[in-house]
Amino acid sequence: MLASLPRPPTDTSRYGTFPQKPDLPAAPGALVEDGGQKAAATAAKRGAPMPNYPSAPRHSGFVPGEASLPPSRGSLSTQQHRGRPSWCPPPVPQEPGARLYPLHALSVANIPNSSRGKTSARSSTIPTPEGLQSRRCKLLEEDSPAVQAGKRQRQRYVTKVGKCQVNLGNIQDKKRFLSDIFTTIVDLKYRWFLFVFMMCYVVTWVVFGFIYFLDAWVRGDVGHQGDPEWQACIENVDGFVSALLLSVESQRTIGYGTRMVTANCAEGVILLIAQSIVGSMIDAMMVGCMFVKISRPKKRAQTLIFSKNCVISLRDEKLCLMFRVGDLRESHMVDAKIRAKLIKSRQTAEGEFIPLEQSELNLGYDTGEDRLFLVEPQIICHVINRHSPFWDMSAESLRREQFEIIIILEGIVEATGNRVLAAGMTCQARTSYTEDEILWGYRFEPCMSLEKGAFQVDYSRFEMTFEVQTPAASAKELHELKELEQQEHSTLSLYWDHLLQPC
Repeated sequence: MLASLPRPPTDTSRYGTFPQKPDLPAAPGALVEDGGQKAAATAAKRGAPMPNYPSAPRHSGFVPGEASLPPSRGSLSTQQHRGRPSWCPPPVPQEPGARLYPLHALSVANIPNSSRGKTSARSSTIPTPEGLQSRRCKLLEEDSPAVQAGKRQRQRYVTKVGKCQVNLGNIQDKKRFLSDIFTTIVDLKYRWFLFVFMMCYVVTWVVFGFIYFLDAWVRGDVGHQGDPEWQACIENVDGFVSALLLSVESQRTIGYGTRMVTANCAEGVILLIAQSIVGSMIDAMMVGCMFVKISRPKKRAQTLIFSKNCVISLRDEKLCLMFRVGDLRESHMVDAKIRAKLIKSRQTAEGEFIPLEQSELNLGYDTGEDRLFLVEPQIICHVINRHSPFWDMSAESLRREQFEIIIILEGIVEATGNRVLAAGMTCQARTSYTEDEILWGYRFEPCMSLEKGAFQVDYSRFEMTFEVQTPAASAKELHELKELEQQEHSTLSLYWDHLLQPC
């Protein structure tokens, strides 16, 4: 019975089918080392058991030291891995006529990083059978703990639209929010704010209506309705609904005249005065909160835009990190200032781990370049010098880093540019850039032109970049190379002057 059961094919594995070539000689126990020109196994290996390798995820990701191509460049490229197993064949050579890429294309930083939760680069063609063995080697290498640890989902500190991804929890002393009730109400979402706005009035109307009804019922005004000889404290109140109408008419100063508080009882007069004072306080608070919430310049930040990517290229022979900002409205920001923060975790020399440490990026605050006249889109530049945290970063090391750059743009809305209201009408726009959103060796395209006596801004070119020749070395290495060239030039100059001197 067991012999009659179907057996699985011996020339397949968990990662796909490895075709056999019948014309090859049988070589059991050994792999063919022909680098993609021959098949991965021969027909004589059908009886040899395949090793039971663990399953690997079906997505690609770069390993430190491995170069990959941008997703828009077509087919997958099999690169030489560090620590390749001995049984893996060498990579398949490039076919004649295939598209070749320059060396600097392998080190640009706009490569989607699947090890950080991004979408993998997919091939536009079906992989050939010769490349299946190399792909299998790549999948097995991705099972290493170092690579799997880097494939976790990356969490942003600030989203692209400027929302901080920080949730506050386990707050014990919540009475502090009640001490600042005005700001607490203003910070509520609109649905909760409108709910609080309505409930403040509804609750006071119901409470004072119940007190009016209780007073009329205790004094007997409810039971003596229509008695001309009865001196009522509250006239025309025969139930709770009529008392509620009296409460609404008194607080909103409607005064229809059919229900009213008379001078026959002192408690009715005191109750009317108390309701008038409470109603005025609620009006002042709720109307003030509504005005502040509507007039807050928070929505003004929606028309302040940032470029999707940062670029790194040379400017004035200096390596610079640049991004672009723009304002979509014709009403400009007053006293606009921009600053940047680098969010990165690190470990001190004493072994202390500092999560999400914030460090300042110099955008020109020492020279006043951080104060913007934001009329047209501007490119903000951070010069990578010895004081910059990117001093030792190269194009290769950029792909292995994990950090986040927070951009904060602040200014006063021009429509409310009064200095008295400056503290309450300051607008702030935020965005962030991760290491995957930094393009090494690119520059922004111009988006301004002169048309009909005025400068025209084309926002369709706001995000466009183009590739420029940029060294892949870090700013520190470029500085050291420049100093070395200067020293060699000075040495040659002294040697030449010495030769020109007479004996």
